[in-house]
Amino acid sequence: MKFKVALAALLMAQPALAAEGERVQITGEIIDTWCYFSGVMGGPDAVVGSAHHTCALWCSAGGIPVGLLGEDGEVYMVLKIEGDDQSASGDTQMTLASHEIVADGMLYKRDGLNYLVVEKVVEDRGITNLNHEDYGVVPGFAIPKPKK
Repeated sequence: MKFKVALAALLMAQPALAAEGERVQITGEIIDTWCYFSGVMGGPDAVVGSAHHTCALWCSAGGIPVGLLGEDGEVYMVLKIEGDDQSASGDTQMTLASHEIVADGMLYKRDGLNYLVVEKVVEDRGITNLNHEDYGVVPGFAIPKPKK
């Protein structure tokens, strides 16, 4: 009897609704999400801009999803750029790695994460964070120390 009641309740349950999107325009830097979240190359300040550009290219070419680090400090996981569902990772977005852009699209939030479908790159300002002058082309902390 309990099984029949549970089955009836399950069958009558409403399907989960998809998260509602919100139209947004966000300005920020296209980042390599692996290095940003893992900390493998240093803190958040070290894995952005020109100091991290080469690594961001390699990660993008290797299929690591790109993110948009907004001026508000939030990271938006990019699902799609300008209608290309293959553009969130892989070499199709290497031309935007480390660039500051203005993105227009739909924002979806789920489980504390921000997901962005970029419908249009309104403006591409290029690489504006020239922190290689502080960190060098390859930050010193990213170079393995020799074994003794």
